[in-house]
Amino acid sequence: MTIAVDLILTHKYHPHPQEPVQADLKLPLTAAERQKSRQRLELETGQAVHFNLPRGSHIHPNDYFQTADDQTLVQVTAKPEAVITVTAPTSLLLLKAAYHLGNRHVPLEVQQTYLRFSPDHVLEGMLSQLGLQLQGEIVPFFPEEGAYGHHH
Repeated sequence: MTIAVDLILTHKYHPHPQEPVQADLKLPLTAAERQKSRQRLELETGQAVHFNLPRGSHIHPNDYFQTADDQTLVQVTAKPEAVITVTAPTSLLLLKAAYHLGNRHVPLEVQQTYLRFSPDHVLEGMLSQLGLQLQGEIVPFFPEEGAYGHHH
């Protein structure tokens, strides 16, 4: 019987641009899980993965993290999750939807042709009344990080 050892990820690995990287493990994370630099997650295998990164660290899809002994390399991927995708017949209507959602401070993915947020029946009702099209999907979610959050 093999006992799974907890993985403790302590720092980001920055691969050389011309060097192919082979991760030991791919770790799919939801948008909310990618916001926490210190957390414990459990894999389907039962193995625990702990992020113990310096405070203020950001986790992005396709980032690589290593254990303190540099023996294990883990690649983060974006895990598909339930979202509502909003489209509109005009860009002005989509812009109005972005305004109303932003006014409610919900995590929001903003693209040129759609908006995306976590399911919320109150927000869905409001947007439907404004004449927007809503579609429930299970896809990777990439909300805006905000004015002070940026990728290093």
